[in-house]
Amino acid sequence: MQQQPSPLVGRHGEVEDVAEALRTTGGAAAGATGSTAAGATGGTTAGTAGGATGRAAGRTAGAGALTLLVTGGAGTGKTAVVEQARQTVVQEGGRVLRFGWESGEDPAGGTAALADAVCGVLAKVHDGRLPARIAAVRRVQARAGGPGGEVALLSTLGEVLADAAREVPFALILDSTERMPARTASALGLLLRTFRPAGVPVVMAGRTMSPGHVTAAQLPAAADRVLELPPLSSAEVGELVVRRLGRSVEPDLVTAVLASLGPLAGSPAAVLSVLASLEERGGLLELDGQVCLTVPEGGLRLRADAAELGRLCWPDAAPDAGTVAAAAVLAGLVERAEVRLEDLHRAKSPAGPLEAVGRTVDRLVADRVVTVGQDGRIAFAVPALAAALRTLPARAEVRSLHATITRLVTDRLGATAAGTRRPRLAGHVAAAGAMLDDSLAVPLLLAAAGSSVRFNQAWAVRSYHSVLRHLPPHDPRTPGVLHESAGLSLGHSDHVGVLALAEPLLACLDVPHGEERGDRGDREERGNPGDRDGLEWVTRACALSALHEHRSPYAEDADPRYRAALERVPAGAVLAAVGGRYGIGPSVPMTSRPESGGQEPGSGPVPSVAEVRLVAAAVGSGAEFERARQGMRGDALGEAALDRLRNAAAYGDLAGALEAVLGEQRYVAAGESTAVRYHSMVRDYLTGDWDSALSRARRIETRGRSGGAAGVGQPARALAAEIQLMRGELGRAREWLDLIPDSVCHPLVARARLGVRYWSGQADKASAGRASADEALEAARHDVRRARESGLLAGLDRVLLRMLSITVRGDSPEATRRTLEELEALYEEAASPMTYEAVLVARGMVHGDADSALAAYRLVRRRVDLPLSVDCCQCLTEVGDDPQVWLDEAMRSGHVLGMGRPVRSLLGAAARRRNVSIPRRRAARAGLTDREVRLIGMVSDGSTNRQIAARLACSEKTVEQRLSRLFQRTGCRSRVELAAAWLDGSLARQGLVPGH
Repeated sequence: MQQQPSPLVGRHGEVEDVAEALRTTGGAAAGATGSTAAGATGGTTAGTAGGATGRAAGRTAGAGALTLLVTGGAGTGKTAVVEQARQTVVQEGGRVLRFGWESGEDPAGGTAALADAVCGVLAKVHDGRLPARIAAVRRVQARAGGPGGEVALLSTLGEVLADAAREVPFALILDSTERMPARTASALGLLLRTFRPAGVPVVMAGRTMSPGHVTAAQLPAAADRVLELPPLSSAEVGELVVRRLGRSVEPDLVTAVLASLGPLAGSPAAVLSVLASLEERGGLLELDGQVCLTVPEGGLRLRADAAELGRLCWPDAAPDAGTVAAAAVLAGLVERAEVRLEDLHRAKSPAGPLEAVGRTVDRLVADRVVTVGQDGRIAFAVPALAAALRTLPARAEVRSLHATITRLVTDRLGATAAGTRRPRLAGHVAAAGAMLDDSLAVPLLLAAAGSSVRFNQAWAVRSYHSVLRHLPPHDPRTPGVLHESAGLSLGHSDHVGVLALAEPLLACLDVPHGEERGDRGDREERGNPGDRDGLEWVTRACALSALHEHRSPYAEDADPRYRAALERVPAGAVLAAVGGRYGIGPSVPMTSRPESGGQEPGSGPVPSVAEVRLVAAAVGSGAEFERARQGMRGDALGEAALDRLRNAAAYGDLAGALEAVLGEQRYVAAGESTAVRYHSMVRDYLTGDWDSALSRARRIETRGRSGGAAGVGQPARALAAEIQLMRGELGRAREWLDLIPDSVCHPLVARARLGVRYWSGQADKASAGRASADEALEAARHDVRRARESGLLAGLDRVLLRMLSITVRGDSPEATRRTLEELEALYEEAASPMTYEAVLVARGMVHGDADSALAAYRLVRRRVDLPLSVDCCQCLTEVGDDPQVWLDEAMRSGHVLGMGRPVRSLLGAAARRRNVSIPRRRAARAGLTDREVRLIGMVSDGSTNRQIAARLACSEKTVEQRLSRLFQRTGCRSRVELAAAWLDGSLARQGLVPGH
């Protein structure tokens, strides 16, 4: 029989071990049976003899009763394991009693408290002999003050417990032994070692204590066995999160939880505390069938409950209120600046708040709550603890402590020298804010920025940002600081940092031109870049970063002052207007006024006006694109780069377009901006890694909702809807499309809308199929017209190709002819490589031109577009000379993509028309993909479908489908056979495992 698994994650074996210990009660049945039988047949004497025989048998069997200590770190589930084991044994008919050592009247504990606890246990044994046992205990207890009294009392306690267990077999459990008073723990240890009650198994649960603790020394020595609960593995934490939330989760959520807990990552209680905190503040969002994180990954925290924090994060005993308050102050200090031990121990006043925090640090380090690096830097071992402590009310003003730390150094060295020699002080200056005078803050911050720019540019950027909070807009140093900060931020793709400059930039642009002109000569003589050209460059940098974060200056929620600033910087306005053409914000006309410097080469990652116009023209007509290309200096771009540009434009991929135009030398591809994430999503879509593409779409969506500078681009939503549509998940596809406003007319959105409308009508058998198809086509034609009016031609070819596929299947010659003419006209107007591919596929569909379809297939394979290659194979199945070959190829690619009913139905119809069979499995020579090998590995590890779904960021239904395909490919009939074939090397010997 298969054993019922424990509901506790990762604790099945431990629960069974504890339950087995609780089952080792002595032979009460023998004693009871002997007494009853003898009394019924032989009178009192025989009955007594029979009872004695039974009790002797009970002692013999009870000698095997275990004393088990379940131990582990904070929150590892000791109580839960013991409780689950207790329930298991009770359901089997066993009797398990709790040993309530906490109920003793003497708070200091000791033998008397142990006697009270034993009497409490005896009161739960209902066999009619309770008064005699209690009287025996109290009689000996009354004489316990004399020599040997405590030993006699312990002996009596063992005897009465054994006597009660002979009549009514039971086991004892006691919890939270780490909180047991030292005297009580010592007495209990002696009882269990010397006067152990025969036939009474005892299970204790308590936290692993530091060496030297009385409980840590006494109870493990008294136990027959110590069961250490190990931390949960990463996979088990993922399963725990899935069980707790009751839904599949985005893998990034589990990763963020693990990272926030540090050494507590394997603690179930800590994991559940973080999840509870997220739920309390609305940090979770179910999106696309996955629970996602809507707060920054570094912002996870434990529940802000002082008692819970003390129980989880302090190893031996919960801290007092003063320690928690001081820890909260320290958490506030290390949040904004680097704090070292010397900063806390340098205070002159021994009674000051800084000195008090310094004294607390020593205790926190001893408790392993705080760590100190080799350089003296202080950090919290558990980041989620520090984040939770910062939500507690602190008794000291943290900002004043930052100011004190700064002054302790500047009083000795001076502001400039302090910034040069201790650039980390810039963090304290920034955190102190207005509590430090500008005369001290500005020179220190400027010196710190200049000193740290060589070894830590992130420090330099933070220093410059802090300087701007102290410098007025009219200060001659302000433009130079803006320029330097923007350049450093763009250098390592910190677009959020660039956007943080918008406020001081707008104030600086508002400075009257006359005042600026009056001192421009002096600044130019000093080589300061803070002239008008420098401010214009910073404005363009801000516009570029806004687009990278999918924020449009022309959106309704944008700062109107930003739009006003762009009007004064035409080059920045041209760049900002590109967003509308790539699905970022509303579409606005690009200025036609000539700009000064329009022919200048781009400056680093900021494109020139000519480059911006080329990026914008890539979404429009071929003539417009050619004019923009002619506007570039010389032959700056080759044909390959131009093709990549136009391909990126078709998907609204701004990062891909900039990368094609700027080249590897100027474009900084690192970073985690929204545009870079979407660029990776497009790559995953084209190469067929759709699970990864959907995961990136969810990250983009949740990042845009978590606040800050990030926004949400509509193409990411549309592409996610397209993937779910092709997988047959119409409900999820509609959910993605519902997030897109009706006013958006990007071709990628129109394409997804058409597919969802059409296949929703096909799925609804009660509706008129032809009417639904006609309505979907008419709505698509309306979307095409709107895109054309907005100048968005790139990507319309895929919309028209999908329309053509619908009309061909619907046997509508007139609609087919009209759509084909539109597509060919689009190619004449756009003249892009992707449009040419669509025209070739269309000719294969409509005219049965196998040569055109084959040419399209070769072009698509060269460009790497796996979804479109499936369309090409489906077309070649219909019109090619060898339909079976193309059907097999289409089915192989479809399996890789996980395509659902929309694609399978088309391939099935093509197979029936050409009288070829649909392959049931791929050839063994093809080998298993990396994703399939990973899936088999998880099955072999014993992971459930829910666990696998959580780790692969897909639904359980998808896991079932993939397993079914694996069974077909490998010939295995079950998960057990699949795991066995993997482990014994059968799959490798068949040539299914690459590299083996």
